[in-house]
Amino acid sequence: MNSKTSPDAPPRPSELSERDSPRYIVIEGPIGVGKTTLAQRLALSLHCEKLFELDEPNPFLERFYANEHNSALPTQLFFLFQRVNQISQLQQRDMFAPTHVSDFLIQKDRLFAQVTLDNEAFKLYEKIYQHLDFEPPKPDLVVYLQAPVDVLLERIRARGSSSEQTIDADYLNRLTDAYANFFHFYDEAPLLIVNATDIDWANNESDYQHLLERMFQVKTGRHYYNPHPSIL
Repeated sequence: MNSKTSPDAPPRPSELSERDSPRYIVIEGPIGVGKTTLAQRLALSLHCEKLFELDEPNPFLERFYANEHNSALPTQLFFLFQRVNQISQLQQRDMFAPTHVSDFLIQKDRLFAQVTLDNEAFKLYEKIYQHLDFEPPKPDLVVYLQAPVDVLLERIRARGSSSEQTIDADYLNRLTDAYANFFHFYDEAPLLIVNATDIDWANNESDYQHLLERMFQVKTGRHYYNPHPSIL
């Protein structure tokens, strides 16, 4: 096989100039799809600033996973204030670094609230959300990772987080539907929708490099990446 790059092939990420690179990349998708793993690898290989959801435990989360109707509102408000504080601190520090990579959009918080809260609790959440004095930065690229619910469940079980072991298929179905609906209308940034069912960016260098090349092709609009079209 000829190892030389075709004249029509996209540049490798290492060949991209700082001017060509997106400055703020967000990786999004439902629980278990691999967004933090991908964002971690991007941060290492692109030498960029990280904006990841904090390891600080949400004191309400385990109770919520055990019983979805138990502690749903405080769980969601804890995440909301945590995420807003993270992005606000970043804006106050260094948005002039060459690249930032994040494993969440702030809009995901409202998406989760719609899935987890009843009507009255969601109305209260909306009032609090709308009164926050906060203007999130717009990404230069959003990568939305998709995978079937059975794949998500398998990955959740494999990573062994005790608080996540009670997550069931019904909850993940509602969550993946909410993500699909949100990104169907999303137009605030260039968007790459990725079928992540059979991509191993953690251990397969070829998978990772091909995904990177596709990401750096996206400058405007909505695009799709499905390296294995037979896998739905």
